[in-house]
Amino acid sequence: MRRIRASRGATSNGATRSRRPLGAERDPSRVVTFSDAVTAIAITLLVLEIRPPEDTEHLMRGLLDLWPSYLAYGVTFLLLGQIWVNHHVMFDHIRSADRLLLLLNTLLLMVIAFLPFVSSVLARAFEEGPGKRAALVFYGIVYGAAAILFNVIWEYARSGHRLLTSTTDEATARAISKRFRVAPIWIAVGTALCVVHPIAGLIAVAAFIPFYWLPINGEIDSIRRTRAQAANGPP
Repeated sequence: MRRIRASRGATSNGATRSRRPLGAERDPSRVVTFSDAVTAIAITLLVLEIRPPEDTEHLMRGLLDLWPSYLAYGVTFLLLGQIWVNHHVMFDHIRSADRLLLLLNTLLLMVIAFLPFVSSVLARAFEEGPGKRAALVFYGIVYGAAAILFNVIWEYARSGHRLLTSTTDEATARAISKRFRVAPIWIAVGTALCVVHPIAGLIAVAAFIPFYWLPINGEIDSIRRTRAQAANGPP
């Protein structure tokens, strides 16, 4: 009996250790603030990639010829906005951040900061003609990396409920996981389609923009529980 109890105790302690955060826990609000700043800068840089026409004598024609830049700007802006919204959705349920979470979030920000360049490559490829497929595949790979990092960050925080708020129940955590897991698959399919038909692939990648603006099941209820708990104070 003593051996059984000792074994159970060791298993319990091992499970507890596996749920401990890696390094000191920190307030995630500073992570969110920094992430907001990086996203805001990336969004601002998008418009700087659109160069005004040099020929002012035929200005209207020159402005119309910039349609690839407008397209790349619009799609990328909305995708970045979507990243920003879902980043807040994710961190609304994260109570603390450890070193590994900070590292993963830094990698996500690195991808976000790279997106203005990716957008400019896409716009130039459509303006000049050749290289559309390569530019779209490049575009899809970068967005796919962002989608994968979203899943890695969330699943790490969710594992063992180690970094989630006490008001985030399992149903809500599972609903968020389900929503995030769709993105890498969707982007991969769209990127593969770009090889066959560039325009169809771009439409497929952009099509999940409205889908990801939809609320996640249990998201609102969980936030209400968090606010109610904060209003009532500690027990």
